[in-house]
Amino acid sequence: MVPSHVFHNGASLFQGLVERARKTVRGSADDISWLQRDQSLPTTDDGTARFLEILDSVRKNEHKLPDSVVYLLVPGLFSNHGPLYFVKTKAYFSKMGLACHIAKIHSESSVSKNAREIKEYIEEIYWGSRKRVLLLGHSKGGVDSAAALSLYWPQLKDKVAGLVLAQSPYGGSPVASDVLREGQLGDYVRLRKIMEILVSKVLKGDLQALEDLTYERRKEFLRQHPLPQEVPIVSFHTEASVTPSVLTALSHVAHLELPIAADGNSTRIPVVMPLSAAMAACSQLLVARYGEKSDGLVTRKDAEVPGSVVVRPEGKLDHAWMVYSSLKEEPGDQADTSQVCEALLTLIVEVAQKRRHETAMKDE
Repeated sequence: MVPSHVFHNGASLFQGLVERARKTVRGSADDISWLQRDQSLPTTDDGTARFLEILDSVRKNEHKLPDSVVYLLVPGLFSNHGPLYFVKTKAYFSKMGLACHIAKIHSESSVSKNAREIKEYIEEIYWGSRKRVLLLGHSKGGVDSAAALSLYWPQLKDKVAGLVLAQSPYGGSPVASDVLREGQLGDYVRLRKIMEILVSKVLKGDLQALEDLTYERRKEFLRQHPLPQEVPIVSFHTEASVTPSVLTALSHVAHLELPIAADGNSTRIPVVMPLSAAMAACSQLLVARYGEKSDGLVTRKDAEVPGSVVVRPEGKLDHAWMVYSSLKEEPGDQADTSQVCEALLTLIVEVAQKRRHETAMKDE
């Protein structure tokens, strides 16, 4: 005779296993594009055609960015481990006589902590130059920048001219959500604990930085702290290439400087990683699992900020492109990071000018 509680416990364990399996299989299917399904949020405008026109002019050395503002570039997650992230873009802007800064934040910190630091950056720049600030945030840098405006808009509204979010998981990331979601089969192998050790011990960061990019946290934050509607916003998102050549490619991500040789010259060795291949593999996984196009980490739908002017280029650019493209020393057929950033910022300047004109017309 087997006691009845044994059968009850066994049934409970089985039901728990089934529920974990269901949750694992379902993943982020119900969360992707939640912003676009929310009818209470403002719609977006397509700015792709105008962006491509501006980019073509930029590649012909026709530059229109004003020097009446200061440009602040905000890098994304793990940027502390990419020392050349945005450096070439900053130098590119400086050569045009434009004031440009890179926000030296700890990108593996939480969104709220980085938002406070970005707010302090903006205030310091404004009081030092008496010029408003145009922000461009890549990946989590865009989320951090948007959070700064949401949380501190009363202090920043006279100091910020606009914001560009490039490949930013504004609505959340299925990759972060699927890895960190509790109650999945991954709990049996302590997947969350493994990620915590990787982020906190190896990368010296805070797991909160990754948790803040999950759908659950993004929904909670945006419902409590929506972006002010008067902020001019441009959203930029792309799709990763999944061709066989990309899947086997190595991306140049940094330089290693060797000690000066006897002839007085130093040697630079390129540091390469399979970033493009990793992004392509992740992109294929998201298509297979959810039927969604992405840059490898962020789906195109989740990168669109409600009420923004959206740039949806057809060219294949993965999520890490903003990092490794800036290291190319020879011009290619494609526009590089610096040119794309210039075109995006030129577009946001036009968007802001148009909005001011419309406001003035309404006042009249």
